[in-house]
Amino acid sequence: MRKNVAKEKLLNGEFAYGVFCDLYLPATVEILGLLGFDFVVIDAEHGPLGIETCLHMVRAADSVGITPIIRVNMNIRQHILRYLDIGALGVQLPMINTRADAEAVVQAVKYPPVGLRGLAGVRAADYGLKMPFPEYVKEANRQTIIITHIENREAMKNVDELVKVDGVDVFFVGPTDLSTSLGYPGQFEHPEVEAAIAELGQKITRAGKIAGTMANDPKRVKKVKEWGYKYITCNSSRLLIATAKDYLAQVRAQ
Repeated sequence: MRKNVAKEKLLNGEFAYGVFCDLYLPATVEILGLLGFDFVVIDAEHGPLGIETCLHMVRAADSVGITPIIRVNMNIRQHILRYLDIGALGVQLPMINTRADAEAVVQAVKYPPVGLRGLAGVRAADYGLKMPFPEYVKEANRQTIIITHIENREAMKNVDELVKVDGVDVFFVGPTDLSTSLGYPGQFEHPEVEAAIAELGQKITRAGKIAGTMANDPKRVKKVKEWGYKYITCNSSRLLIATAKDYLAQVRAQ
């Protein structure tokens, strides 16, 4: 069973930095790991990414020691199971709006007696070759990380109940969907959106839980840290666009 570097850092009170990978290449994951990022979120919600491509990207993550987390598109136990069985060390679930939603994620991710995850001699368990199943089950329950999204008005309203759910490691405030729900699509720095993100980060932190969010530039990272966020992500395509745009502008101006 591989060690979950990102979860270990967070439990130690440290920041963990990762990238949403919507560039569907195992090499992208390898590069992010070699650069020193703590985790990669392989995005199987938005875009065409399928289970087999996720498998190759998880293998790439394992090769460079970066924690592979998969954003799964549906809160269905047997659907989540497939992404865990290929070796993901965690899952990130969008649109988790109620306590019951969050509890269902925990049930899907954790093996009995904590949850209801099905056990088999799959890749996640090293095909049963390295560790007896009773030992593997305990270690998998300890190493896997669960991230659930708070990204609309309903989830905001229910945040006090959501943070009471045992087993959820990170409550992730999704700024894009949250801004849309509040009536300001993509306007992350609108005063109402900023106030909501700041308040949620502080509420989650005061409850003794870990807050996460997206911040695509260092200035934004500094701001969300001040609001209590410790699980901090950026987006691979945004990084590529920003760098490429700057490069092209400079060379054309020469």
